[in-house]
Amino acid sequence: MQNIIFFDIDGTLITEDALRIIPDSTRRAVALARENGCLTFINTGRTRFNVSPQVRELGFDGLICGCGTYIEYQGEVLLYNRLTQEHCRRTAALLRECGVTPVYEHRDGYFFDRLAPRNADLEDFLVSFVEEGIDISRDISEPEFIFDKFVIWENPDADMERFRREIGRDYEMIDRGHGFWENVPLGFSKATAMDFIMERLGIPHENSYAIGDSTNDLPMLRAAEHSIAMGGAEVIYPYVSYITTPILKDGIYNALAHFGLIPSD
Repeated sequence: MQNIIFFDIDGTLITEDALRIIPDSTRRAVALARENGCLTFINTGRTRFNVSPQVRELGFDGLICGCGTYIEYQGEVLLYNRLTQEHCRRTAALLRECGVTPVYEHRDGYFFDRLAPRNADLEDFLVSFVEEGIDISRDISEPEFIFDKFVIWENPDADMERFRREIGRDYEMIDRGHGFWENVPLGFSKATAMDFIMERLGIPHENSYAIGDSTNDLPMLRAAEHSIAMGGAEVIYPYVSYITTPILKDGIYNALAHFGLIPSD
């Protein structure tokens, strides 16, 4: 039976520093896995537009984006959870009333709220977006405003009690630490997308592999039969079946070789 491998992006395929390095050994590992008949999927919280060409050029059979809200296989969209514009505008109004700082993520780009409080964390994000060539000019006041998921930062005067109470009705709220929250429509996750694609392609659970490096990868890691932590990601070590070497020490290659998915060097 065919094997399927799910990869996180940041800290797994590509370094999280400003250099954004993809090791040559990672490139070889992904190519060899596909040559050996494995299916390879990106599985990321990023929405589709934010999967860089640098990552795409590694060559993957499919993309799972937006924490399972979008699934693409061999160029065909198999699933896309479209929220209504009415819902998105209502949610944006609530977030403004709660006094949090949001970034709205859509399949085709980001939207921002110029009237929401700004903070240092948002400013850091905007700098990184500009460096990556991402458009930061789109505002929720535009007629085409819509989103697939969103993130927020807490602020000193924010009404977080109301935020949790009302947003929790429609979204899974993922605590990313330091007052940063990722919010995904209920019923969607990296894990639900894995189940969907494996059922669609007829791949048994025992043939599934997932590789990640942080706590937001835990749903993906728990959903796979074989879960792999990148070296240095100590926080997830207790939850995986194998710990590989760090990303710059051939972590991806060594992980796939350990499980016999590609040849050992």
